[in-house]
Amino acid sequence: MTLARMRPCVLVFAGLDPSGGAGIQADIEAIGANGAHALTIVTALTVQDNERVHDVVPVDSALLARQAAVLIERMPIRAVKLGIPGNRANAEAIAGIVLKLRADQPDLPVVLDPVLCSGRGDALTRGNALAALAPLLDLATLLVPNGPEAQALGLLPVLETDADAAPVAQAIAATAARCPHLLITGGHGDGEVVVNRWSGDAGVREWRWQRLPGEFHGSGCTLASSIAARLALGDTMEQALENGQRYCNQALADAYAIAPGQLIPRRMSL
Repeated sequence: MTLARMRPCVLVFAGLDPSGGAGIQADIEAIGANGAHALTIVTALTVQDNERVHDVVPVDSALLARQAAVLIERMPIRAVKLGIPGNRANAEAIAGIVLKLRADQPDLPVVLDPVLCSGRGDALTRGNALAALAPLLDLATLLVPNGPEAQALGLLPVLETDADAAPVAQAIAATAARCPHLLITGGHGDGEVVVNRWSGDAGVREWRWQRLPGEFHGSGCTLASSIAARLALGDTMEQALENGQRYCNQALADAYAIAPGQLIPRRMSL
């Protein structure tokens, strides 16, 4: 009997999107298409379609921790991808799991997609979304925010600051700035070209992509998961960013419709 070829595993924490465009389903498809295997832990159930999020129900943090413990016991984890935690309790549980993994694998890559709300501005976390992310920021190897998320994290200039929230915002910004690698995506900007800007140990590099027509549901999940998969396969950070962006751009170029509104990326195997 021939032993089947093992695929590297990516441990994923993200929400369940019933429309299948974003969240866990996007992660599974993108990670599998890039040659790795997704171990998926649902952080929150959502009520949403390809346009709006109507409700978010976080999963019990104790159940989340039990699921992760069983997977970690048996399967080698080569990367971690983090989407929405659902609430602060889940973020703290996830942080504990990552720290446990890092005790044995200090260089384990952790890709954090710091989703604060949907593309339409709907909440995806119970309570304060920034506060919920805080326990995870210090653990990320790579942050992949879009422009508005980078502003909210204090990584880009903002026009106004809430004086009451300023101390919290400053603490979050300081934590996010310590992340070894940052890829700020330009999909929410204007113009014919999307500029994605990476800053890390190799300095600064920009990628420029032709802006595609339409709006997309799950583009951020697709990108972050693709990068996590490439890191699990052994790519350097620069290689993972290159390959992940290239894959995501093709998935968006081939996107399809399931209803009026945002398109679904076609996450096909390489």
